Amino acid sequence: MEGEISNYINIWLQVILSLCYCYGISKVVPRGFPTLLAIVPIMWLFLALPMSLHSVHLCGTFAFFISWLANFKLLLFAFGKGPLSSSSLSLKQFVTNQLKYTVKGLVFAGVLRAYSYNNYMHHVVLYCLYCIHIYLMLEFMLAMIAVLARTLLGIELEPQFNEPYLSSSLQDFLGRRWNLMASTILQSTVYQPTKQFALHLFGRKWASIPALFVTFLISGLVHELIFYYLGRVKPTWEITWFFLLHGFCLLLEVSCKKKLTAKFRLSRVVSGPLTVGFVMVTAYWLFFPQLLRCNAFQRGLQEYAAVAAFVKNSTRTLKLWFNYG
Repeated sequence: MEGEISNYINIWLQVILSLCYCYGISKVVPRGFPTLLAIVPIMWLFLALPMSLHSVHLCGTFAFFISWLANFKLLLFAFGKGPLSSSSLSLKQFVTNQLKYTVKGLVFAGVLRAYSYNNYMHHVVLYCLYCIHIYLMLEFMLAMIAVLARTLLGIELEPQFNEPYLSSSLQDFLGRRWNLMASTILQSTVYQPTKQFALHLFGRKWASIPALFVTFLISGLVHELIFYYLGRVKPTWEITWFFLLHGFCLLLEVSCKKKLTAKFRLSRVVSGPLTVGFVMVTAYWLFFPQLLRCNAFQRGLQEYAAVAAFVKNSTRTLKLWFNYG
């Protein structure tokens, strides 16, 4: 564990130096392709750095923020696009978020405790726990990183999640509630440029279709890369098919809405469970098998136990130091 922490600190120092280089080079090289060519080595470095890590949590979060988001942000930076951070939260939003995180923290603790009885659970119940675990783990980790960014750098990162379990449709889930950081960066770096290009080929009516599929394809491939970092196992492309399936179903949903909204509209009481159920079933089919091949959940639980043991030992050491110091 100590070696992993040393590696983590080392690669973050490389990231900081690399970003300083990118900022400096942008002052002397014209924006556009010249800047892009100058920072391409940095982008390749950001793709290689997660290979130094083996912890599920450290490697996963680093790959998400640096190999994916930072590289896509650098693409925007090279061409003078932005913004690279969002505006700050209001006091009301801040207080509301703290209350929500308190409740979710209790739920997360309950999920971890429930794993102790996984031998007595039906596999469907266990997969439901996996869904809750992934959502809460991602939300807590991204929220903690956002707090660090706000405290140390004075910037506000994009919001991470917006209560995805309240989604009323797949469009609502993917566009306005789930992993909004990724949605925002994909919108500006993949969807909009592809749509502009497709306008010349297919016209305004059809341009959004190839743009949508390219966006979901890129998202799937990036997730395949992150899963490779986590498990160092050959991709099976199930993750890519998971995202392409969601892209196709999203397109189908939007088309049905346009044709049927005036005549027929599903109640939120019906559409909400259908949406969440669809996401969970497709995740069970295509998303979780790759996670299980990586032993991600077991490794994650071992890391929680290691952190708990470290905190316990540190607390005991501090007590002894105060008692005899």
